[in-house]
Amino acid sequence: MAAIHQVPQTTKSLLVKASLTSKALTTKKPASYDAVLTERPIPSLKQGEILVKIGAAGFNHRDLWIRLGQYPSIGEGNPYGADGAGTVVASAQKDDPLISKRVFLLPMRGWKSHPDAPESNFVIVGGVSGTRVGTFSEYVVVERDQVILTPHHLDDIHAAAWPLGGVTAWRAVNNARVKKGDNILITGIGGGVALIALQLSVAKGANVYVTSSSAEKIQKAVEMGAKAGFDYKDANWSSDLVKTLKTDSKGHPELDAIIDSGGGDILASSSKALKPGARVVVYGMTAKPQIPFTMREVLKHIQLIGSTMGSHKDLEEATAFIAQHRIIPTVSRVIDGLENAEEGFGILKSGSHFGKVVIEVGGSGSGVKAKL
Repeated sequence: MAAIHQVPQTTKSLLVKASLTSKALTTKKPASYDAVLTERPIPSLKQGEILVKIGAAGFNHRDLWIRLGQYPSIGEGNPYGADGAGTVVASAQKDDPLISKRVFLLPMRGWKSHPDAPESNFVIVGGVSGTRVGTFSEYVVVERDQVILTPHHLDDIHAAAWPLGGVTAWRAVNNARVKKGDNILITGIGGGVALIALQLSVAKGANVYVTSSSAEKIQKAVEMGAKAGFDYKDANWSSDLVKTLKTDSKGHPELDAIIDSGGGDILASSSKALKPGARVVVYGMTAKPQIPFTMREVLKHIQLIGSTMGSHKDLEEATAFIAQHRIIPTVSRVIDGLENAEEGFGILKSGSHFGKVVIEVGGSGSGVKAKL
């Protein structure tokens, strides 16, 4: 790869030559979508654009779904990846104060600040049509207003584990109206969103309970501040939760809210533990895409709230919160280089991770050729 040439420091800018290229892991459509390592030219910067040298990029389950051809509007030849962090190395703006600053990229477009829903066509970047931005790349050209300064307490690896999961968790926690003293249940602990929701809720002073089918993941969640955990494959888990709440919570033996990733029978299985007027916030459908809502919940004034992703404003507020509380996203595995991305796809497919899988961009090796 050709070098990036720095012009005199007085300009605080970098000159990017036209011959510069960047490695990127991109989609390619055979029978389904594959992931191929390509060499791509870095385009000249237009007004308002910057060039970010990616230090680390984070996997999300959507990358696996794209790989399997099970995601809407896949854009062939587009780089994978919605999460990425690095350093601004060039700008079209002279004397740009962002030069040399550490940043992470916004993982979405179309939602600036509206409190209820996106203002325009919403899209998550990486691997889809409608945007050419993807973080599984050595360099990314992006609009300068589509990055946020990385908190000082995070390195690039942990910053790359933050944006998509962070904004999703932040909005779910806010929709659940989590506050000090609340009893909160977070289901499916182990995924990036659920773990960040745990960290945010603990930081707000809530009593957090979790579910998982893995005793090891439950134990790790307890080490992170959860009060207790329950195996959702156990038919008696909700009864055990009710007993635990009565033991733990003097005068407050019910759940104020549930933050759920599964859908399905979450209301039926947890109804005895919910207080009247409780909030059930659902951000995923890993169990089933339908959630039966009956008169039992209506008469108990239960609120079922859908919550996916969040706005640019949400992510700025969430980032300020984790900076204040020095929250570090949980990273399960660090992959050495884009060339070894196949390992990350395999980990996501196995479901063995606890926290985020991150690629440290710039490693060497091989392994993105195999099909899933």
